[in-house]
Amino acid sequence: MGHHGWGGRPPASDAEARQRIIDATARCIDRHGVTKTTLSDVAGELGVTRQTVYRHFGRISDIVAEVAAQGAESFVELMIAHLQGITDPAEAVVEGMVFCVRTIPAEPRVSLLLQLGDTTAFGRGATTKDAIAYGAKMLERFPVDWAAAGIGEDDLNGLAEIILRLLTSLLQHPNDAPQDEARLRALLNRWLAPSLITQTGA
Repeated sequence: MGHHGWGGRPPASDAEARQRIIDATARCIDRHGVTKTTLSDVAGELGVTRQTVYRHFGRISDIVAEVAAQGAESFVELMIAHLQGITDPAEAVVEGMVFCVRTIPAEPRVSLLLQLGDTTAFGRGATTKDAIAYGAKMLERFPVDWAAAGIGEDDLNGLAEIILRLLTSLLQHPNDAPQDEARLRALLNRWLAPSLITQTGA
């Protein structure tokens, strides 16, 4: 549509075009919900044709996944800020998981990860090599001296996998009653934290 599209402000680069498509999709999801947002909605939001959107993304699900991924990045920043000052490995992991279970369902962009099926961070995708590596990188950002705690790089990958598997279960299959944070914290302190305390003691 040339200059008649993009609100009269065509993007200066492919990267800018992709980001504007992602942002437009996020607005459509906020307005219509993820299941009712179509590629036509996104194109209409931008004032371009569907073919223009197709040049940058093959499917609406690809765009929604990018919306979720960017929401996840913002969420990680919030979690790291929440954990500042918690230097004990066991406490940091437990509090991080409690924060995730409490916050993710209430964060619209992050909760998309729960709605996109088996290929996402909290579906079967949680067990992929890339997802585990991402989880390990996130753990490295915790205010914890992992090396001093006797937890090496390979250990962080294993810890990230366990955390992702547990979070997948907790988020996809919550209790019938709202999750009680004190009970969840006690559960994690009883069954997850000891493995980290053992490493620290060793």
